[in-house]
Amino acid sequence: MTDGTNPPSNPQPEPAPGNGGCGFPPVPPAPAAGYGYPPGTPAPGGGGSFGPPPGVPADGGGYGYGYPQPGAQPGPYQQAPAAAPQPWAQGLPDMGGSAAPGPGLPGPFVPPSDQPDWEAMADRSAAEKRRKRLWMIGAAVTVLALLAGGGTFLLLGDDKGEDEAKNDTPSPSVSASPSPSGSKSKAPVDNTPTVKDDPTQIRDRSGKAPLKMGPDAGVFPIEKRFEIRTKGNENSYAESAKGVVDTSKSFTVSAHVWNRAPKGRQIAVSQGNEKSFSFELGLDQVNGKPTWVFRVQTGDQGAEATAVTVTGESPKMEKTFSTLTGTYDAERKQIALYVNGKKTGEAPVPGVFQAQGPLQLARSRHEDKWTAPWSGAMETVQTYDVVLSPAQIDTLKPGRVDAKTKPTGSWLLY
Repeated sequence: MTDGTNPPSNPQPEPAPGNGGCGFPPVPPAPAAGYGYPPGTPAPGGGGSFGPPPGVPADGGGYGYGYPQPGAQPGPYQQAPAAAPQPWAQGLPDMGGSAAPGPGLPGPFVPPSDQPDWEAMADRSAAEKRRKRLWMIGAAVTVLALLAGGGTFLLLGDDKGEDEAKNDTPSPSVSASPSPSGSKSKAPVDNTPTVKDDPTQIRDRSGKAPLKMGPDAGVFPIEKRFEIRTKGNENSYAESAKGVVDTSKSFTVSAHVWNRAPKGRQIAVSQGNEKSFSFELGLDQVNGKPTWVFRVQTGDQGAEATAVTVTGESPKMEKTFSTLTGTYDAERKQIALYVNGKKTGEAPVPGVFQAQGPLQLARSRHEDKWTAPWSGAMETVQTYDVVLSPAQIDTLKPGRVDAKTKPTGSWLLY
């Protein structure tokens, strides 16, 4: 509230000539320059207002602030200008991720991309997974094919299945149809294990001495081969109608055998007469230990004192196949035993009892009685009327016969 009188006033002085007024610089802006820009005459075609630097370089000038003059050497704090873009590349990003400048103005800045190509990586990962999956499927199919083709042979060959061996009810033998030997120039090989129209007789592949089986013996097919199985009792055997081996001369006898348990005396192959054996090949206890034996009788009475035995062992003697081979050299008066092709023992003898009785499988004759029944199986039984050499004996493996020497008898070959 006042007393009605006007307060004193302080009039402002008039602006000095050339002054721009309160708050403005005392001098007028440079002609056509505008505030915020350096003084000077704008380049032709340029402007003096706020915004980007002039688009058209002045004569002898640069492309605006921070851009060197074309053709000029860069200063100490400037980088050399990039090569002029080709017409087709103007305004497009180059391989480094930056943009090529268009005519008159530098192009927009495009930062280089550090992000991976997720789509390409996903495609590669999916392709790799597909390859691994196909490889695993192929490997599984191969393993299954191998198991299906060879697993049964491995199970029943060197380590025969116990359940099959313990089958106490032999079935009638199965006849195999003739199969080609693999050569077109050779006649088909007849692998039939038994005599035609009589499955109770094992066919002799080399001569005319079939083996008649007892009621508790039988021939069974295993893959592409056949074997005789016996229960280890008095009715489980096979015998010929007449003698096969001439024990007065040199001879060789061999068999591929398998037994359930190496207990007591078990004879796989023998020959003799109604009183005693002449030779026997199989298993026995020697000094309380199971061992393979080849034994001959030198006297005509079959006494224990006149029997001569050679022995041998193998790493595993039960529930696995072993090849036993016995030889008698009439000139040297010596017998020998081979186990799986290796000589394990030999002994001198005065001679061998000449008993021309039937050949026996799975039993032997001793003191007018049948003894030593074999409990198990056997195959590839062969006899020769000569002494085979160690090299020839090594070839007496299942399915093979010495090509230079014909057997006098052979049964259940494969």
